[in-house]
Amino acid sequence: MRLARALTSAGPDVVRTSDLPRGDANTDREVREAADQQDRVVVTEDRDVRDGHLLRGTPKRLLLVVTGGTSNATLLALFETSATAMGAASEVSDFVEVGPEALVHHPRP
Repeated sequence: MRLARALTSAGPDVVRTSDLPRGDANTDREVREAADQQDRVVVTEDRDVRDGHLLRGTPKRLLLVVTGGTSNATLLALFETSATAMGAASEVSDFVEVGPEALVHHPRP
């Protein structure tokens, strides 16, 4: 919950999968569809989701976390220190990658 709040304060509108109708039992497809219908950002470490975004355009909006297996406390600290940059990047890009040493966004065409 703290991670979702930190991201929402940065600008992107996010919701946890556990808050969706089927909770954590939702398939990746259901998560992508819900995010696209509600114009929300999918936040994931899953590079398969990135590939789907690049190849099929879904999810429409993506924040890829590239930190490797790190703790929630470390992720929270990263999101808090990068909040302004993530918010600005999400305004001009549908695909943002954030890691401990860099934030990269891919501007909309």
